[in-house]
Amino acid sequence: MPITSSKLFLTDFAVQANIGIHDFEKAGPQRLLISVEIEVEVPVPPSSDEIEAVLDYDFLRSGILDLLTDRHFNLQETLCREIIAMIAGHATVKSAVVSTRKPDVYPDCGAVGVSLTYQR
Repeated sequence: MPITSSKLFLTDFAVQANIGIHDFEKAGPQRLLISVEIEVEVPVPPSSDEIEAVLDYDFLRSGILDLLTDRHFNLQETLCREIIAMIAGHATVKSAVVSTRKPDVYPDCGAVGVSLTYQR
């Protein structure tokens, strides 16, 4: 049975982000946890055992860090959409789920967050 797709993921990537609408959130960066799961097409027959044959997840980390540099996001939804736009630019991507969580906003909650789904 041939494998036609695979899932690539980055879970709970902890970053410092300028994000939020509350005054205390606008005062400086806060901890943000970002998770991404991407379904990609796999060539049939399978390609080589080299990194160039796959969508390298290092691009996720560096791309997300680039998005967060010198920018304030009001909404987690906006950041998720920007991450999806970066991911959707790769031809092999079939779908993606991007979620963000702010774990330190409310003392009585584990986190507040958003999850967006993209389907080609």
